[in-house]
Amino acid sequence: MRKTILIILFGFGLVFAQKAPIDKARGLFIAFGVGPRLPISYFSNSSDLGYGFNVELSYTDDEYLPVFIFGKIGFDQFPGSQEFYETTDLSNYSTNALPISLGARYYFPPLVENIVLFMPIVEVSFDYTYFQKLHQFKLASGKSNYLEDISKFGFSVGTGLSMFMLEVLASYTYFQTNQFLSVDLKVRLPLYISL
Repeated sequence: MRKTILIILFGFGLVFAQKAPIDKARGLFIAFGVGPRLPISYFSNSSDLGYGFNVELSYTDDEYLPVFIFGKIGFDQFPGSQEFYETTDLSNYSTNALPISLGARYYFPPLVENIVLFMPIVEVSFDYTYFQKLHQFKLASGKSNYLEDISKFGFSVGTGLSMFMLEVLASYTYFQTNQFLSVDLKVRLPLYISL
């Protein structure tokens, strides 16, 4: 009886099994980025040059190439500007941000192919960011210090140059009242490649 059940299950497995796409090329990559963040527009009235870092996972296969799909999480920090302190009752003001992004990157054909590949890249992403703003007031003001928590949705567009393992990417990030330019130096490593 057990042998009959095993033979029937094995038969169903053979009938309904799908052929695995072993001839499909695919890759999963991890990247670490770090660089400066320059507030612009309204955001520059209260904040100075900051910094940020991020970790990114990206995926592609031969159906999507030269497009890579990616997810990214990071941390950005912006200190308050001296001019802002002089015109307000604040003695300390800073903005910390935890951005989460989902997007796509396109690799153009290489400009140079000799020793190292130099490929122009463009990327676009949709972002969710949790902002925490510290408001610390001067003692003479009589006001209480507080933390302000804000969540925002926005987007980012960027362009740069890739040597595949090493990338430089300049981006514009838009959130209402929190816009900034960034430059990231990224190191990209393969986690899994199947050819």
